[in-house]
Amino acid sequence: MNRRDFFKSAAALAAVGGLAGKDAFARSVKPAPGNNPIWLMTSALAFEKDFDGVVKRALSVGAQGLELCVFRSDTDRKDHVATHLDYNNFTPETARRVINVCNETGLRISVGSYDNLIGGDPSQQINNQNHILKLIRIASLLGGDANDVVCGTFVGYDVGLGNEENGFEKNLLKFKKVFQPMLNYAKSLGVTVCVENCPMEGWRPVSSTDCYCNLPGCLAARKLMYAILDDDSALQETYDPSHDIWQHIDPSDVINAMDFKKLRRVHIKGTRNFPNDSEAIHWGRLFPMQNVDIALAKKAGVPLAAHEWDRLNYEPRLPGFGGSDSCDWTKFLETLMAKGYKNPFVIENEGSNSSHTGNIGATMQGFKATILNTAPAIWPLGPNGYEFDKKSLKPMTDAYCKKNIPVVTIDKLS
Repeated sequence: MNRRDFFKSAAALAAVGGLAGKDAFARSVKPAPGNNPIWLMTSALAFEKDFDGVVKRALSVGAQGLELCVFRSDTDRKDHVATHLDYNNFTPETARRVINVCNETGLRISVGSYDNLIGGDPSQQINNQNHILKLIRIASLLGGDANDVVCGTFVGYDVGLGNEENGFEKNLLKFKKVFQPMLNYAKSLGVTVCVENCPMEGWRPVSSTDCYCNLPGCLAARKLMYAILDDDSALQETYDPSHDIWQHIDPSDVINAMDFKKLRRVHIKGTRNFPNDSEAIHWGRLFPMQNVDIALAKKAGVPLAAHEWDRLNYEPRLPGFGGSDSCDWTKFLETLMAKGYKNPFVIENEGSNSSHTGNIGATMQGFKATILNTAPAIWPLGPNGYEFDKKSLKPMTDAYCKKNIPVVTIDKLS
């Protein structure tokens, strides 16, 4: 049937049923199977210096929540960091104020800081571990699992161990040694820790042969992590499909192969692969680009990576903002909804044409466009189009911030 015949048939069916043509088409629209909130990750909002500032930004684009980035003020990370809660002076009174703002605005929150907890400089490892313990405490004061306030983080990777024989398994063992006490502590406070799957390939210099820097960077690693722990009940996942896209993996296949009950958050971020550019043709796409003397590369006519994040021939994008990317978002979102995903989608804005421009306007446009791009797949169709049903929101309870929780350090848990 051609397009003209299709519309004639539809009009005839509408006439038989006593319906206007537009109503017939409206009835044929498949309703969204869920009502998931869409949040903003505040790493892209570093220009806002506090909680109140990012709350206003979220409301301005129609988001329903925030993954609050709460990095150490003295972190050794140089990119995508922000601190939107005063983690050193977070009291039960602070928690109550934050909960009141959330209930007044309809926003919901989690907290996170993404650093290397098992590798890198030994003193920085301890600092990062102690900082996550502070965030677990904050999440608990904010209600923890009772209010769906989780603590997001990386695991990291010890590249020194990784270069040894059976280095990957040695990293698994180190993960257990570091994380089991932290997870036991989180469980005792009613908090879930969510680890993200970014391999953090830019954490190693271009002179490094390999660039795997975060243990849960592949599905096998995450399954092994659960299996090696004595108690994995306080550990879940934040899944970001963009990191599998440049590894030539369909994220829908990952969703179908994972332990789905472990999926607590989904980051919305895209990747546009460059399979035909000169770098990919010269170096392939299975391994990162290598580094040689610049003069030698020029003589040979061989391209080199411009920086640490330019080794795997892709760029970060936001779905629906400025063109397409290499993710089949319709398939991915439908896969999640069909499996009954009920939790927040969190927009992580690292778009090359959005937050990476350094322009606040482009950053906010990217957030808004991504919400509109995602809405038809996850929100019901209402009088004003696809919109989040706010009636589903339950008030956050402040029952958990009535008593202070002392700050602990990793040496007290081990």
